[in-house]
Amino acid sequence: MMRALWSAASGMKAQQTQMDVVAHNIANVNTYGGKKVRAEFQDLVYQTLREAGAQNGTDSQYPTALQIGLGTRVAATQRVFTQGALQTTDNPTDIGIQGEGFFRVTLPDGTTAYTRDGTWKLDSNGNMVTTDGYLIADNIQIPDTAVRDSITISGDGRVSYRLAGANTQTEGGNITLARFVNPAGLTSIGKNLFVVSDASGEAVESTPGLDGAGTLTQGTLEMSNVQIVEEMVNMIISQRAYESNSKAVTTSDSMLEIANTLKR
Repeated sequence: MMRALWSAASGMKAQQTQMDVVAHNIANVNTYGGKKVRAEFQDLVYQTLREAGAQNGTDSQYPTALQIGLGTRVAATQRVFTQGALQTTDNPTDIGIQGEGFFRVTLPDGTTAYTRDGTWKLDSNGNMVTTDGYLIADNIQIPDTAVRDSITISGDGRVSYRLAGANTQTEGGNITLARFVNPAGLTSIGKNLFVVSDASGEAVESTPGLDGAGTLTQGTLEMSNVQIVEEMVNMIISQRAYESNSKAVTTSDSMLEIANTLKR
C-alpha cells in the first residue's frame, strides 16, 4: 500500500484538529480574559532506506540519506498568555490586569483556581465573587452600608470604600495576584478558570506591581487576546491544507487504480 495514503490521512486528521482549535478561538473572541490556543505539529517517524554517509563503492559515500516521511501529528495545544486589550466599563468592581498575574479564586471544594477574568460582583453578603458565585481568595467584603460609587481599588490591590454618612474611606482588604513560572502549563477547567499542574509550577503570590506582577486597573476588563483576522487566515490555511491532503489521497488512489489495470 502506498505510504502517501497514510501520510495524507494523517495530514487531514491534523488539520481537523487545527480547525477545532481555530473554531474555539473564534468562539471566545469576546470572552473576558480569554487566551487563544495554538495547535503545534510534529512530523512522524521516517522510514530510512539508506543512511547518510553509507558507502557507495570503495572510495566514496552518499552525502545524504534516503528517508521517506510518514506524515504529521498534533504534538500540543498551547495557550498563549499575551496581554489582551483593556476595555473601559466604569463599573467599580470590574478589574483589569495590566501585565502578568492571575486573580485567585476559592472553589466550592476549598481548592484554589486562577483567572484573568475581572468581572467581579458582590453577592448578598457583600463578598466579591465571580460570575458563578466563587469567592475571591483574598476574602474581600463590602458592607451593605457602603456607598457603591465610593469603592476604590488601587493599582497595587488596596480596596477601600466610604460608609454612608462618613467622610473618609475605610480599608477593605488587599487583592493579590498569583504568578507562575510556566503559565502555559496551567490546566483549563472552563468558566475562565485554571488550576495548577505539574508543568505550571506552584503559584507565587505577589502584590500587584511588585516582583514582576502586573498592576490592577479599576473600571476596566481585559478582553480576549484572540485576533479575529489572524484566526480567519488560519482557517483558510487549514482548509487549503485539508484540501491538498485530500487531493494526495485521491491521486494515490488513481495511481493504484492504474497499477491494477496494467494487465487486461
